[in-house]
Amino acid sequence: MPKMTVAPRIKSFICLNAHPLGCAANVEREIAVATKDAPGAGLKHALVIGASTGYGLSSLVSTVFGYGARGTAICLERPPQGERTASAGYYNLAAAQSAARARGKEIVVINGDAFSDEVKQEALARVAASGVKLDTVIYSLAAPKRTDPKTGASWNSALKPIGTTFRSPSINLGNDQIQQVEIGPASDAEIEATRKVMGGEDFVAWVTALLDADVLAKGCRVVAYSYIGPELTMPIYRSGTIGKAKEDLETQTAALSATLSERIGGAAWVSVNKALVTQASAAIPVVPLYISALYKVMKEAGTHEGTAEQIARLFRDHFGPGRTPKTDAGGRIRIDDLEMDPAIQARVSDMWKTVTSENLMSSIDYAGFKHDFRVLFGFEVPGINYAEPVETEVRIAE
Repeated sequence: MPKMTVAPRIKSFICLNAHPLGCAANVEREIAVATKDAPGAGLKHALVIGASTGYGLSSLVSTVFGYGARGTAICLERPPQGERTASAGYYNLAAAQSAARARGKEIVVINGDAFSDEVKQEALARVAASGVKLDTVIYSLAAPKRTDPKTGASWNSALKPIGTTFRSPSINLGNDQIQQVEIGPASDAEIEATRKVMGGEDFVAWVTALLDADVLAKGCRVVAYSYIGPELTMPIYRSGTIGKAKEDLETQTAALSATLSERIGGAAWVSVNKALVTQASAAIPVVPLYISALYKVMKEAGTHEGTAEQIARLFRDHFGPGRTPKTDAGGRIRIDDLEMDPAIQARVSDMWKTVTSENLMSSIDYAGFKHDFRVLFGFEVPGINYAEPVETEVRIAE
């Protein structure tokens, strides 16, 4: 196929294309973080559901390159087609798979709807055929819609407060201006639909299917990712529809952990992670403003971490082989601890009160937010010559 130059095509919080070399460079940086001070061994087989970007990609990289696991990755990503590039997640997994082969490791990629029975059954078959049972399962799925494979019913998640209207300053990512957002309260149907999409049902369905198929190793450990956040975002997040879904995830994870313990001596946890620039977080009102302020404060304090650093710490301190997770009163692993430090949150709150359209680039780290957003798609990555045509027909191995 002829090569072509690739420039970012961004509309508000959506990037419509991706750069294959930039995505590959991002993966190599993640590998460098994952392998630093990691043992390189200790895990045998890790399944990562939602493995193509963000925390899921970092988890795949950490388990495979940092702890020597065979990796099975579930994703829903767009392959390249003619002059249309692949999605960033597709290029990420193609690069991770290539890097694994070059290092004598293996990553199997299953590209399809993780909510479907077809993808679950394919994953069961591929894991069984490998002859290596799973000792690690990570659930990092972030999707706006779910269809029940048995009934055909579909639900769309809603980003709404509960019981009252939410009003707050936010950044309009289309014109880089501070604006007031107003979001009305969710209906009961929207609360339930969000629980169906983002709660614990699919997570439990995945692990139960794996357990019943006898592809989980004795002592298998399972984790699902979540977020709580500060007082500033509480009405739209933890006290809103998403928060209700995450409460459901926590309740169902506790019951699942008891089942795993009884049947295979395993366990399940929810890990509460830090707010970061991801494809999902950019779409949530108020969150880009909060993250921009948080980045400035944490970078000044020397405590800022990206997804790679967060997951490396999760495995090093809590979830890696031989580690006993430290949990809060709710049984959750908290690697958002640096974000939620009272001194950090006090400074973020002060910035929140003074940011305007005029001082947006100087008072908070909005420039850093925009840069990191572009990096997600392989743009503005150091060392890449974006004027040079590149091969976009990069493929994931079947």
